[in-house]
Amino acid sequence: MIAVLKHELKSYFHSLTAYFFGAFLLIITGVGAMIYNINQTIANFEYVLYYGCLILIIIVPILTMRVVAEEKRQKTDQLLYALPISTTQVVVGKYLALLTIFLIPLLVVSIYPLIFAQYGDVYLPTSYGSIFAFFVMGAGLIAIGMFISSLTENQGIAAGISLAVILFNYFSVTISEYVSSTAFGSAITLAVIAVLFAFLIRYLTKNDNVAYTIGLALVAIIMMLFIIDSSMFEGLVPNIMAQLSLFERFYVFIDGIFDVTAIIYYLTVIVFFLFLTVQSLEKRRYN
Repeated sequence: MIAVLKHELKSYFHSLTAYFFGAFLLIITGVGAMIYNINQTIANFEYVLYYGCLILIIIVPILTMRVVAEEKRQKTDQLLYALPISTTQVVVGKYLALLTIFLIPLLVVSIYPLIFAQYGDVYLPTSYGSIFAFFVMGAGLIAIGMFISSLTENQGIAAGISLAVILFNYFSVTISEYVSSTAFGSAITLAVIAVLFAFLIRYLTKNDNVAYTIGLALVAIIMMLFIIDSSMFEGLVPNIMAQLSLFERFYVFIDGIFDVTAIIYYLTVIVFFLFLTVQSLEKRRYN
């Protein structure tokens, strides 16, 4: 795993990806700090991270698009399968390399509150709590991008899909206001999601029986619950969309509240999508 980590870091720093990622993040946060903290004399550095969320929408797909897709395109992933390590170790090694690239500019950013504290009243716990949450949220988005990269051999497609997924997550709360909140509409939407989930399982496992069984079971459960008590589906889908937003949970930290449940949610997202990435690579390995 350490060998994979070193190899990935070497490849990223021998290309422009790591430098572009770090430079873009530092430039945007630096400009934000200059505008809000210096020009407008606002002591709260965490407000800069609020707009920093927009940075992640752009740079995370660029950072993750090649992590697996490029290996598959060049057929060098076969070399990884020949290594005396498990697929999980390969995925974790690649993921840690991405986190390292993300962490380096954040360490520079973390100096800003200390500098501003020399010239004003800066509440450091909120600032550093927000920076920590920003890192964990970014780690969750990177895990999502890494999984999407494992589904294709084309970097452009991986970046495009990742951008669309992250954008949807960013605007999910706004979109939820236009989604049907009726019980029937929520039930139909959940049934469609269950079918899509079955297709995802089929793609990852190549097992039709397992995928169709899970899909039919989920649809049957939804229908049964709807018949028993349809009121439980009232406004369910909009509420789920709001709860699944990684960005909405981050805004709580900016308000000065260290939400442990949000951290647990981010860690769950990381583990879940890394697991899916492992399954995606395992499918290719056995094929």
